[in-house]
Amino acid sequence: MDKMLFAGLKVLDVGTWVAGPVSTTILADFGADVIKVEMPGTGDQYRGLAGLPTMPDADANYMWDMDGRNKRSLSLNLKTAKGMEVLHKLVADCDVYCTNQPFPMRDALHLNYADLKPLNPRMIYASLSAYGEEGPERNREGFDLVAYWGRTGLMDLVRDPEGLPAQALPGMGDHPTAVSLYAAIVTALLRREWTGEGAMVHTSLMANGIWAASCIAAAGFAGGSYTKYRQLRQTRRFPSAVYRAADERFLQFTMVRSDEELANFFALLGLPPLLEDQRFATPEARFSHSAELSERIQEKLAQKPAAEWMHLFATKAVPAVLVGQIEELLQDPQVRANNMVEAPADQPKSSREIINHPINIDGANRAGPKRAPEVGEHTEEILTNLGYSSPDIEAMQSQGIV
Repeated sequence: MDKMLFAGLKVLDVGTWVAGPVSTTILADFGADVIKVEMPGTGDQYRGLAGLPTMPDADANYMWDMDGRNKRSLSLNLKTAKGMEVLHKLVADCDVYCTNQPFPMRDALHLNYADLKPLNPRMIYASLSAYGEEGPERNREGFDLVAYWGRTGLMDLVRDPEGLPAQALPGMGDHPTAVSLYAAIVTALLRREWTGEGAMVHTSLMANGIWAASCIAAAGFAGGSYTKYRQLRQTRRFPSAVYRAADERFLQFTMVRSDEELANFFALLGLPPLLEDQRFATPEARFSHSAELSERIQEKLAQKPAAEWMHLFATKAVPAVLVGQIEELLQDPQVRANNMVEAPADQPKSSREIINHPINIDGANRAGPKRAPEVGEHTEEILTNLGYSSPDIEAMQSQGIV
């Protein structure tokens, strides 16, 4: 295999859960040597999330396999002087230090950028927080379910007019936030190539949640009002609403836009006279009578199963969309045609597949997903490379340092 894009890049993953650590997973996929620093014994609590009774059943630890892949694990108690000595040695030789530790912990352990920069001025220090580096909520902890989804208005906005706000999926805000942090790291590495200087980069779950909501959030910051917007969202509107077919599957018609598509749509529904009705003859009229129009469309769609409707719409090139279910991704040809999933690189004949991150660079090789490490699996190897002897390592193990 040709040399990997980030071959030789030394990365420390000093965090837990998803948003911070997954930015280093992407670096590892492109060849970086990523050392994950974990507490002895327990390790990253994210290791256990897939096993909770509220999660889908599987024989594999699918979340950890996906997000912990291609790294080495060092178990290290950072609350001990010896543990901090080991970390400082790693910091002195690293290219990237990534952390999402709560700020009070970083303050207590002296693991802020200002503390570590003297050890390695060329280092890129990547900080992930829930609510940002400054402000009254700086020290507040939060997962993406709250800081990304609940706090930013997304949870309130993304719902049906008759529905309550719904919880996000686990990691739904973490994974895009990890891509943002990865982008910041890579940008800083490019800057270092030009200047020779390291830097601190940072992002937050809240900032990424606002960014996700920005097409609507921008209106308020531009001095606009949400009063009319909220009122309009209380009414089902064609084509933005979703509609239920006879088999409880949902159909979406957002892409039905041209006059021809609209005429074919109503013809297939058996409602061609609607376009001659003054209430529905123009876009403005349909907007004014949207509730009644949506009711008529729903009545028709409820008479046949979704697959039958999709077949009919295809005959006239009406761009209807069947609202997908997660199970259908397993056989979706688009997923494999674009390498969105991949068998483990160290188990090529495995029936399991692991989801790839969405960053694609033609000509840049990926390592392929390799087995995520056990807690502390590479501790002895890493310490030996740092110059510690076998008696030194045994002593640290007996004292609970590693």
